[in-house]
Amino acid sequence: MAFQIPAGKNQLLHQVVARINEDEELLQLWRCVNINSVDRLGYPDHGPVHIKIVANMALKLLRMLAKAGIEMSVVADYGLTRDDAEIVVVLAACLHDLGITVHRDDHELYSVSLANAKARELLDGLYDVPRRTMMVSEILHAVSAHHWDRSCFTIEAGIVKVADSLDMTRGRSRIPFEAGVTNIHSVSAAAVDRVRLLPGAEKPVRVEITMSNSAGIFQVDELLGRKLRNSSIAPFVEVVAHIEGEAEKHLIEFYTL
Repeated sequence: MAFQIPAGKNQLLHQVVARINEDEELLQLWRCVNINSVDRLGYPDHGPVHIKIVANMALKLLRMLAKAGIEMSVVADYGLTRDDAEIVVVLAACLHDLGITVHRDDHELYSVSLANAKARELLDGLYDVPRRTMMVSEILHAVSAHHWDRSCFTIEAGIVKVADSLDMTRGRSRIPFEAGVTNIHSVSAAAVDRVRLLPGAEKPVRVEITMSNSAGIFQVDELLGRKLRNSSIAPFVEVVAHIEGEAEKHLIEFYTL
């Protein structure tokens, strides 16, 4: 399965995507991630499909926030461009789970080690050394900060953290549960039918979640809620979850602590 995202007019991002699809080592690492995650531990997919979903969600989140006038951290702090910020979030999304090839526990920190060399390879020749160093530093921070309880110093890191949690539709829960056991984990994992990113009513971004039953609220709170609350983009995101077929919508304001 080819890695695809809507790179649009970002020519450097087009080159990065082409390099990703030609990188046999990275493509195999994604497969190795799933051997540990799915085959050995019985966890949900963390491989190529998850990566593609997270990268696309992250890119859409960034563009929605930028359209609302929110400046990306690489622009504010380093004088780089929004196109560079897009590359940061896409590569962080692509590299954030590589550490699962080492171990599931503390995989974010193992991911940083593996992502360091790979990010430099993928950016080699596209930037001079100082700018590549800035980019890699930002990518590694976003990789490290995607765990729900690790603070985000940048807008880009918050985008990746939240995008990671949006891969929660039926059968794709990030929450581990024991196969064949009926409990809140398994029931809620099957309850989320659709996740959409839309312009918000009061915030730049609305995450709209459609569920088949109210058990999905557990999934939303345990996944999205914890990550959004501890992200750098919480003030810019509203979350609406509703049960399909019901007129009433239940607004969950995770940014209000």
